[in-house]
Order: sequence, then C-alpha cells, then structure tokens
Amino acid sequence: MAKLIIFDWDGTLMDSERQIVHCMQMAAHDLELVVPTYEAVRHIIGLGLPEAIERLFPRQDADTREAIRLGYARHFVAGSAGSSDLFPGATELLHELRDRGFLLAVATGKSRIGLDRVLIKTGLTTAFDLSRTADETVSKPDPRMLYEILAETRLRPRDAIMIGDTTFDMEMAKRAGMPRIGIAHGVHETKALRAFGPLDIVDDLFALAGHLRSL
Repeated sequence: MAKLIIFDWDGTLMDSERQIVHCMQMAAHDLELVVPTYEAVRHIIGLGLPEAIERLFPRQDADTREAIRLGYARHFVAGSAGSSDLFPGATELLHELRDRGFLLAVATGKSRIGLDRVLIKTGLTTAFDLSRTADETVSKPDPRMLYEILAETRLRPRDAIMIGDTTFDMEMAKRAGMPRIGIAHGVHETKALRAFGPLDIVDDLFALAGHLRSL
C-alpha cells in the first residue's frame, strides 16, 4: 500500500498554463525575439525554467537566456498575465489524504521561491511534508528529486505514487521505478502520458480522489 503521494504542481494542482505561456511570450517580446507559439510553450511546462528556456530558444546565448528568465520571472511576479488558481477539488483532496495518514510531497519544475510563493497564496504551506524544486536539485525528467524525497522519507519507490500531467512527470517516475498516475486536465495529451505505463489516467482531481480511495 502506498504511504507517500507526490504531486507535480503546475498543470496538476494549479491551473497555471495560461499564465506561464503568456509570461514566457512577453519575456521574448520584451527582448525583441521571435515569440514562441502558445503550443510550444505549453509543451515545456513542467521543466525547470532554465531547461524550458533552452528548449524554446536553442540558438540564444547564455546571457540572452538569462535575460529571458529574468523577464519571465518579472512578469510572473507582477501578474502581467493574470494569476492562477488551484484546480477544483485540490484543497479538499489534500486534506482528505492528510486525514487518511498519507505523507504528501511536491516535485515541481518551479523554483523554491516560486513554490513557496504559491503555497502561501493558496494557504497550503502546511499541506505537504516535504518538497523538491528544480533549482535545488535536477529538472525533470531526471529522477533525482524523487530519489531525494524517498531518501528523506526512508521509503522505497513502490511505497509512493507520483501524480502529474506531463510526460516529464511520467518519465521521471518510471525511471525511478515508482508507480504513477497521469491527470488529463493539464498540458500533455493522454496518449503521450499513457506511453509511460501509468497505473491510470484520470480526468481531474475529483476522479483522482476516487481512485486514491481504493488504495
């Protein structure tokens, strides 16, 4: 039986796709670069920010990529593209899992500052037992952040379940030997998620809650 549930953040618990895409596009526009398409940015959500920028702007040098990163962060913090909200059912699901005695963690492509900011905003600072962000370890799909979470909790991969909306989440968990569940309301297509052998793919957090009640 699983003892630890690990959640991705953007696209899994928080509906932040539009904000992320628009902030990246505005950062490119500010520097008079070719603005990536909505779909191109959407596809890299889940990676660490430097890795995402490198994929979107492979021909730019390190200084330009750093300027893009700073511009993206500036727009995101300023709310230039609006704010993001938790998906319906997120808070209730986390409280239910805590009440059932599960350990809860976050494994995200966000930075530590970014994750802490949204945890405060959503009132979820005490909802998770631990978390890992891309800037303090290695970006998905490398499994290192999962290994670090397991080491801290002294659990084995089979004692945990990774929940995510991207192929980066599914690949990371598969490489760690960890069971995984995909969620279809995020940024990657169901067919792509299914290629990594998840236990299931659920439509939303309400369906996920029902699935986890069977554990």
